[in-house]
Amino acid sequence: MVSYAALHDLAARIANTLRAHDVANGPALTALFAYRSVTAFAGVLGILLRGHGYVPLNRTFPVERSRQMLQRSECSALVVDEISTAQLDALLKDVVRPLLVLLPEHQDVDPLAARWPLHQFLGAKEMASGETFEPIPGAPDAIAYLLFTSGSTGSPKGVMVAQRNVRAYVDFVVPRYGITESDRCSQTFDLTFDLSAHDMFVAWETGACVCCPTQKQIFKPDRFINDSGLTIWFSVPSTAVFMRRMGLLKPAAYPQLRLSLFCGEALPMQTVIDWAAAAPNSVVENIYGPTELTIACTAYRWDAERSPAQCEQGVVPIGEPFEGMEVLIADENLREVPVGHDGELLMTGPQLTLGYWEDEEKTRRAFVVPPGESRIFYRTGDRVRRTHDDAPIVYLGRMDNQVKILGHRVELGEIEAGIREASGVEGVVALGWPMTSSGADGVEAFVQTDALDTKSVLDAVKTKLPPYMVPRSLRLLPRFPLNANGKFDRRALQQILETTV
Repeated sequence: MVSYAALHDLAARIANTLRAHDVANGPALTALFAYRSVTAFAGVLGILLRGHGYVPLNRTFPVERSRQMLQRSECSALVVDEISTAQLDALLKDVVRPLLVLLPEHQDVDPLAARWPLHQFLGAKEMASGETFEPIPGAPDAIAYLLFTSGSTGSPKGVMVAQRNVRAYVDFVVPRYGITESDRCSQTFDLTFDLSAHDMFVAWETGACVCCPTQKQIFKPDRFINDSGLTIWFSVPSTAVFMRRMGLLKPAAYPQLRLSLFCGEALPMQTVIDWAAAAPNSVVENIYGPTELTIACTAYRWDAERSPAQCEQGVVPIGEPFEGMEVLIADENLREVPVGHDGELLMTGPQLTLGYWEDEEKTRRAFVVPPGESRIFYRTGDRVRRTHDDAPIVYLGRMDNQVKILGHRVELGEIEAGIREASGVEGVVALGWPMTSSGADGVEAFVQTDALDTKSVLDAVKTKLPPYMVPRSLRLLPRFPLNANGKFDRRALQQILETTV
């Protein structure tokens, strides 16, 4: 247990040390190589108090990727926690820009300094005091954090999230959910996943307690919820799907939860039904938002009587935009489609971020001014629909999750929904396979389960879908591979096909 006073003291020491050893050239950014530690959270706060934006790195990522993020951000300083020092030598390899490296948990930095004379290393003994400290206020357009996300070219995209973006998010979320200092909030996300910003900034705004799971608790979320006395839960839907599959969503299992939030991927309807029963005193919301729109920007509140009829393809709607955010459902020419038609979701408002770090071309393609508009909108790449004027927005899949199978345009989410309904299993991923120059010759599907009558499921799917959409086979996996953000890793599943088909 760490008090806010202790957290602030370490953050102030980090901020004062960064200020005392300031490097004039380069952007106002400091990298953070830390994982689920006091240094990780104090590092975020200290970097911000210094007046810099933080650039999170992740020790679970390939070190080459972390090095690429460090070099592309042109940071002049790096804060490292104890557990991440094991990879520090590998991270610094080929880094030619001199760095100030802070190791708040390290007592002896001489061996590192001897190995890496280009860089300056400061351990706990060398760090400045935090007793006299004056925070440097950040300008509204200053970068609060620079977050690198996957890019279609294989090179990560750096999303620049401004101070004003975070302020707008916090100002909406805190009163909406009535978060106070008496709340105990989960912290299930790595710092390289933008949803982690919710956990930190909302808690720091209100004085709520942030509960970070141990490595063991990550794989036993039921124990984590109850042992930590959580009142607020926030995770990707995959975690809830896993808990349902493991029989951890028994009725009234988590009576102390008052708020449950899910974000990051499509939320299956049956999972929400079971979660609501397991947490009978909890409001359950599906919130949605890409990194480029600051954490989340739409919300849908689950209602046991009304909501099932509003779900599409067995998936919970993403709801309505946050206050100040505006929606445009557009065709390929960025013109608004009539109500009831599918289109790409575009959004604008105070949470619209600054664009991509040092990549004007990607920024220009994704941050656009639609015909008849004077404002910039972000193209989410998500296919959505509003069935009628009073209906919530429903998520139908990625625009790029459509594949051409034998000449037919197919939405893989529709296939997944059919398998989900026929099997009763929530964890389903469909992939176009094998791929050809003109699309895909067929479909293969994975189901997250130990045992299943695959013939019966496929027979049921055949009654719902045309032949070209029926998977050639169903592959059973006890547990799907997950990416760094805890979502189903579609690329890893495709690699399984590449090595076995």
